[in-house]
Amino acid sequence: MVLLGTGTPIPDPDRSGPATAIVVGDSAYLVDFGPGVIRRAQSAVIDKGISALEPGNLKVAFVTHLHSDHTAGYSDLIFTGWTSGRSTPLEVYGPAGLNSMTEHILQAYRIDIETRTNAEGNQRPIADGWKVNAHDIKPGVIYRDANVTVTAFPTKHAMQSYGYRFDTPDRRIVISGDTNPTEETIKACSGCDVLVHEAQTLEMYAKMPERMHSFETKYHTTTEQLAALATEAKPKLLVVYHTIGFRPGIAPPKFLSSLTNAGPSRSTSEVLQEEIGSRYSGQFVIGRDLDVY
Repeated sequence: MVLLGTGTPIPDPDRSGPATAIVVGDSAYLVDFGPGVIRRAQSAVIDKGISALEPGNLKVAFVTHLHSDHTAGYSDLIFTGWTSGRSTPLEVYGPAGLNSMTEHILQAYRIDIETRTNAEGNQRPIADGWKVNAHDIKPGVIYRDANVTVTAFPTKHAMQSYGYRFDTPDRRIVISGDTNPTEETIKACSGCDVLVHEAQTLEMYAKMPERMHSFETKYHTTTEQLAALATEAKPKLLVVYHTIGFRPGIAPPKFLSSLTNAGPSRSTSEVLQEEIGSRYSGQFVIGRDLDVY
């Protein structure tokens, strides 16, 4: 499993938008395609030697939900994958609305497609590589091949959303996406090898403007809640990602006043380690872009 992006909507240069790759042999399967996904995939090829993540090799993807921070790299995945050598349609699976999103992206890039596939086009030898088969899914097994069986389970976010369980010949990996804690996540893991789950620190929650508390409470997971969930789910390794945190100079306007008056604070990783570690006895790590597990 390769973390290609562990960030949030906050434009942190160290953390690309959410994207995780499951690699089995020469095949790669993406979950989410946030901004920066293709550049991070190429970095994994160069820096980690994972050739399955060559952009032209990316042929199957899943999306947890359709928020922009999880999908802003979609056009990049479609078209850079194609110009990098993908010759067959991209297969993508996700919540209702994915089909419509796909159709609109392809229409927006119609001129690009036409000029690359016309009589003088540089993509004529692989003229089908821009195409996408988008599948709106329901809970249950949604994909199976010789390498993986992928099961979707409902999660709790601000729109229709899913987590995914990947069963491979030797591992079970569960990815939550954005969600409030759910029993479905616990059942999907149930002693899994790796659980990738979002978490928001209690310290940051306390600093947020009051108007944001309701959304965070309904649709995200605190470190305290994640510790309780992981204690029940019993993953061999818990990987924490998609945590709101700010480097100096990048706090968005909606946070500025509350953070300015909050006094000095520790790094987000330090806070996560303390808040989860004091409540959870299992093995866990704070995910970073290009970590491999």
